Amino acid sequence: MTTKPAFAVSRAIKREKPRAAASADEAGKSARLSGIMREEPVPIRNHPDPLVSVVVPAMNEAERIGAVLAQAGAVHPQSEVIVVANGCRDQTEAIAARMRARVLSFPEPLGHDVGRSIGAREAKGGIILFIDSDMVISAEELKPFVYAVQSGVDVALNNYNGPIHRQPVHRVILAKFTLNSMLGRSDLMGASMTAIPHALSRKALEVIGAEALSVPPKAMVTAVCRGLRVETVHSVEVGKRNPGRSAGADPLERLVLGDHLEALYELAMQRGPRGGFSDGERRRDLVR
Repeated sequence: MTTKPAFAVSRAIKREKPRAAASADEAGKSARLSGIMREEPVPIRNHPDPLVSVVVPAMNEAERIGAVLAQAGAVHPQSEVIVVANGCRDQTEAIAARMRARVLSFPEPLGHDVGRSIGAREAKGGIILFIDSDMVISAEELKPFVYAVQSGVDVALNNYNGPIHRQPVHRVILAKFTLNSMLGRSDLMGASMTAIPHALSRKALEVIGAEALSVPPKAMVTAVCRGLRVETVHSVEVGKRNPGRSAGADPLERLVLGDHLEALYELAMQRGPRGGFSDGERRRDLVR
């Protein structure tokens, strides 16, 4: 596979130009999502032998959870929807149960990533699709991730790089580009298992392990180093839909940066202290 050199990160960022006003297509998507939010959610029909398991961590999302689950249940006729309700103080869990999702209940907050790990561990399907409960994504935008895994992809990523045209570039974006470059996968640019939607094959889940999904960049390292087929398959603009970042804030920045440091450490563990990169002609042993 041909990959871009490390400096592709800075070049890609410089190459990206500020977006103009939302396109007609984006406006259409926004209108459809508004319509989805107003619809009365239809109960899910979980298949007894699912091909697709949709995992949805949820905490205090009573306002959106019905619409989120309605779209999740429409992704594939042979599917199950698993809601990992954690730390809920509202009606999120009750609504999910009323929608007939498989509800795994935890009184304390777990964090999105641990919720995904637990949901993946309990999933029955050969394809595991991960979404969040705080943003409604239409079934039509979720289906490409399922189709990609059906066609042989092991890790199907959202082709979303974040607002790389802004200056200064957000540190999480830089971390994602850097990790992919260090993995020899600059072609993935800023795509990451940190972002949803993304989907895994059953093979990928077994290779990576459900527990490792608790630190998504670390799971990404294992996926690439173990030779899994990792690809970007479809673009879903999740940044503007994230309520936590609506005012420009990112409460999870330090957490995600720490995750990437763990990932780089994992890379060194799997490929050696230099991550597989040569030390050239340096004879450091002569100065020890």
